[in-house]
Amino acid sequence: MESRKLKRLSELTAVSRERELTDEEKAEREALRNEYRAAVTGSLRASLESTVIVSPDGSVKRVGKGKG
Repeated sequence: MESRKLKRLSELTAVSRERELTDEEKAEREALRNEYRAAVTGSLRASLESTVIVSPDGSVKRVGKGKG
């Protein structure tokens, strides 16, 4: 997610603590939240897919190749 979008999401969150957001601002915040969630989920998924567990006997098990 671009830093300017993350900054805008933070701005909208700060404004929402001071006053009620307009419908347009609410929609923008929701879209930015969804984009942020997708970015975090993608990053986590990529990390898990590259993670392996090495047992004491030397066998290797991939963590991220499960269901979902």
